[in-house]
Amino acid sequence: MYRKDNSNQLKFEDFYLPFGGKLRSDNRWVILSRQIPWSQIEQEYSSNFSESNAGCPAKSARVALGALIIKERLGTTDRETVQQIAENPYLQFFLGFSAYTDISPFDDSLMTHFRKRFDKDTLAEINASIVAQAMESNNKSQEPSDDDNDLPSNKGKLIVDATCTPADVAYPTDLNLLNEGREKTEAMIDTMHAPYVGQRRKPRTYRQKARKDYLAVAKRKKSSYKKVRKAIGKQLRYLKRNLGNIDTMSTDGLLVHLSNKQYRDLLVIKELFRQQQLMYESGNRRIKDRIVSISQPHLRPIVRGKARSNVEFGAKVSVSLVDGFSFVDRISWDNYNESCDLIDQIESYHKRFGYFPESVHADKIYRTRDNRAFCKTKGIRLSGPPLGRPKKATEANAEQLKQARQQHRQDEIDRIAIEGKFGQGKRRFSLARVMAKLAETSEVAIMVSFMVMNLEKILSSLLSFFLYVRQWLQTLAWQVRCIYTRNSLWIRNSLWIRMLHIKTLQLKYQYC
Repeated sequence: MYRKDNSNQLKFEDFYLPFGGKLRSDNRWVILSRQIPWSQIEQEYSSNFSESNAGCPAKSARVALGALIIKERLGTTDRETVQQIAENPYLQFFLGFSAYTDISPFDDSLMTHFRKRFDKDTLAEINASIVAQAMESNNKSQEPSDDDNDLPSNKGKLIVDATCTPADVAYPTDLNLLNEGREKTEAMIDTMHAPYVGQRRKPRTYRQKARKDYLAVAKRKKSSYKKVRKAIGKQLRYLKRNLGNIDTMSTDGLLVHLSNKQYRDLLVIKELFRQQQLMYESGNRRIKDRIVSISQPHLRPIVRGKARSNVEFGAKVSVSLVDGFSFVDRISWDNYNESCDLIDQIESYHKRFGYFPESVHADKIYRTRDNRAFCKTKGIRLSGPPLGRPKKATEANAEQLKQARQQHRQDEIDRIAIEGKFGQGKRRFSLARVMAKLAETSEVAIMVSFMVMNLEKILSSLLSFFLYVRQWLQTLAWQVRCIYTRNSLWIRNSLWIRMLHIKTLQLKYQYC
């Protein structure tokens, strides 16, 4: 059941405070509430619910998305986010409440359901609406062209790059994964045998011996390849025995005693055992769709080649940056070549603004022949040197080569902006460690992070404008005060001189 909320923006003067006073109009949460298209969100969000009157009505779209924005902007947990909302009237105004209350508006467990009720495509549309509204206020947007063949003049700069958003998992090793799978299968055997204690014999698991064999290698600072391989072989045999016992017990219908999470883990562990057994027998250390986490089987190793970490475990994200505003073009849990996204990113730029960019700034991996040919047909300058051998410097082309070097350096400087955007997302927000566990909720957390970064840019520009206006008003008031002070002094001096002249005349007539 869902009841549509009033999409009209509540005025801060109408927000009721039981302890008196009123909200400030220049508060950051009041300003941000005007930058989000709540009516559009309400229409898309209500489609997830039925129109029947059965059941308890769900929270409104403004409460759902607003709570996710508050959590990401404050960098708090789900429980702390709800407590902050209960203590702060500005946060309650941001969520669309009409009056302040010190009672928690909802339980912290609903934050997970809020993330499940949005998807990355819906959040991408909301993010595009927020950016379009901000650019329209700055007189930077134009109407899109209906005819793609009639190309308008190219405008703007498009900066593209890709990054990885690591998930909150420990660094996976084959030995640790097999040990975790063995412990989970032992717990499954205990759960399946619990209703029949005293009636039938429980299969042996050798858990104490298996634990001892694992710690003999895991506690060592350095272990040779032979010792690690031998330990992996032992854990594989322990795990194979447990899986065989589970299959035998499942023939008696004992799988019904497992919880949904345990049954899901069982399916993941079977695939993990198949992959590890195949790599162990073949001596190969690579396999397709390799599982690196039992709790998050959608994770894949993303080889980045960075100095800090050569391999990261999370989603790979392709991002476009225009005038400081970021757009997420692709989220994938499998590694891919980001140069394949450049043409789609340029087409998305044309769809958003109605014209192609004047230049595209990207690193070396994007400068393929297909991308260069596409940019040439659209009249777009792709950053970086052209293909082929560099031209030999002569007196005739010395000035041309100098300008080309300056242009190349300026392109590299312009491309730094997207690296700074990734740094902001990973240092200030949650892109450095995505705490969500499911694939769809992790995608929502990533999209909300980029949306909040765009809101931060809008907020900083608005606050800078308000600060400029305030300083201008203070300067104007000081000038008016100075003029008034000078005039009042002149008036007072004139009156004093006139009174002095009259007093002198009176004394003269008195003594003459």
